[in-house]
Amino acid sequence: MRMSTKKMALFLICVMLMAAVPAQAKDKTVRVYKGKPAKYVFLFIGDGMGIPQKGATEAFTGEKLVMNTFPAQGMTTTYAADRFITGSAAAATAIASGQKTNIGMLGMSPSQRDIKSVAELARDSGKKVGIVSSVSIDHATPAAFYAHVPTRGQYYDIDVALSESNFDFFAGGGLKDITNKKKNSKNFKGNALDLIKKAGYKVVIDKDEFLALKPSAGKVIAWNSWLQDAKALPYAMDMRPQDITLPEFTEKAIEMLDNSKGFFLMVEGGKIDWACHANDAAAFIRNTISFDNSIAKAVEFAKKHPKETLIVVTGDHECGGLTLGFAGTKYGSYYSALHPQDISFQKFSDEVVKLWKEEHGDKVSFEDFEPTITHFFGLEFSGDYKKNPMVVKEYQLAMLKDAYNRTMKGEKKFKDPELYNLYGDYDPLTVTITHVLDNNAGLGWTSFKHTGVPIATSAMGVGASSFNGYYDNTDIAYKIMSVMGMTPKIHAQNDSVKVAAK
Repeated sequence: MRMSTKKMALFLICVMLMAAVPAQAKDKTVRVYKGKPAKYVFLFIGDGMGIPQKGATEAFTGEKLVMNTFPAQGMTTTYAADRFITGSAAAATAIASGQKTNIGMLGMSPSQRDIKSVAELARDSGKKVGIVSSVSIDHATPAAFYAHVPTRGQYYDIDVALSESNFDFFAGGGLKDITNKKKNSKNFKGNALDLIKKAGYKVVIDKDEFLALKPSAGKVIAWNSWLQDAKALPYAMDMRPQDITLPEFTEKAIEMLDNSKGFFLMVEGGKIDWACHANDAAAFIRNTISFDNSIAKAVEFAKKHPKETLIVVTGDHECGGLTLGFAGTKYGSYYSALHPQDISFQKFSDEVVKLWKEEHGDKVSFEDFEPTITHFFGLEFSGDYKKNPMVVKEYQLAMLKDAYNRTMKGEKKFKDPELYNLYGDYDPLTVTITHVLDNNAGLGWTSFKHTGVPIATSAMGVGASSFNGYYDNTDIAYKIMSVMGMTPKIHAQNDSVKVAAK
């Protein structure tokens, strides 16, 4: 019997939809902890931090990361409900609540049903709750723990949700849309910062005042006085003495949250991701070090409460398609080449390149700019590249000159596929400099976006062994819930799910 054209089309659509479902979503066993609950739970999320990012950081420092010393080490899949390569909102929702959702959605299922996060469950159980991030505190990852919106760009609604969360401590970056400038909320309730203050939060932006805070201050929202880009903390390598670092925010969070009923604290290293989007290895490495130093603060606390504390470290996805190896160096790795870079791509583009364009425009040659590149990145324009990885090769010089000319002409936001593959949405000159430096160090990039590779999840303390193995990012939420003494409510989503004690 021959199928009609219409039936054949429907059949093919069904086949494609079935093929699009990730293999991991069909059958799985969620291994959870069923012992004595932990009193203190830490969740660290390195945004954009895949295994290559961790490996490059260890090669750069010559030391093992604290997170890599944890006894439990697992591998975690990251796909979203509607796309294999996830986004931060969908990934954070999965980690926070155990709910697979669509790209851009926060704290809800694809059908827009609100799902409680582990942070909200911890609050409801009487624990104190803290949220810390190096990007804006209403950005996708932190927001997934307290907000429920269909679109991550609804910053005003997220800020209002923060005011209504009754969490105890928020810190890091600032707030992106307290007055609904984007006009993407139909439920305007007034200035969101005023709502936050009315909800009892003490607002702190001075470092000395922040470091002097005591638990008696009550609920707090704090951010750094200098927010470098999109209300985020400056990159670690750009910070000044008067800036508050991620480890300092973490240490103060622990002090403010410690109480007889325990706490839940989520800390995000958000600018690891942002640096990887821009393909800036030195910047992501410095921020990964800062993130790991924050984890060390939790480990110090855990040593005082070894039988009451769980620390989990994960990433939401890899970013940039980083490879620890580059064709141009064959098997050579020269991570020392990254040490001279003392400025992030962001600061270099915002300040150095901007000033040069204002003063010179396209009236001076690239050769006049070479000393500036050497000063900030260490790249050299004379010498033998076979003996010195800092020396720019001839083909790289041609790339830099072309990028310099495009930058001086004000070219950006490239639609041409070839130019986009070279520069993404970034300043052509800046991103070409980091590409040349990173390649000479033995690092390669394949994307300016996220990738779909599994990431590492590690744990120490109460119930840590349940985080061994190979599992999905939604399982992280279920495992944490079980360690907090809660019975996980599994969101099946057409999966065949079994719960097993560990």
